[in-house]
Amino acid sequence: MSENLKTIRELADEFNVSKQAVRKRLTDEFRANYVETVHSNGVKTLVVTVTGYMLLKQHFSGGNSDVKVASNVGGNDGNLDVASDSKKNDDEVSVLKILEQQLAVKDQQLENKDLQISQMQNLLDQQQRLALQDKKMLEDYKAKIQNLEALAMTPHDSEKELSPKNKPEQETSTVERQHKTKKWWHFGR
Repeated sequence: MSENLKTIRELADEFNVSKQAVRKRLTDEFRANYVETVHSNGVKTLVVTVTGYMLLKQHFSGGNSDVKVASNVGGNDGNLDVASDSKKNDDEVSVLKILEQQLAVKDQQLENKDLQISQMQNLLDQQQRLALQDKKMLEDYKAKIQNLEALAMTPHDSEKELSPKNKPEQETSTVERQHKTKKWWHFGR
């Protein structure tokens, strides 16, 4: 498939084990973390990520080398022991590199989250300042409205209405009202 993602068949061929042995190692937890489903040519294929590949490699090569070391310790004067140790060290180094890469990614994600949190805090501060300004403006408007209402209710306006000059006008207005209430059909009688 690709260098980074390997299928179960490719892993079985590489480790010289059966596909069932590889599938046996793919537990639910392992699948959740290290296995992906890829669509190629309309077929769903399970592939193992690089980290999962390294863990499987460590398991299959580590398990087989331990058996060989145990069976050949006395016959080869420990030469196989040194070879298996160097292979384990190489595997451990590669696993450490993968873990360091993962840590670097996590650190970057944490930095992004810290930046997002600080931006959200700034936005919250701005919102609170605007809310306080709105509240102050509302209080100012209420005070202005109360002042205008107080001006509208001044006593000098009510005195002008009760002056004697306005009373005869009211009398003439009632006479005019009487003439206006007559209808046109009453004139024919």
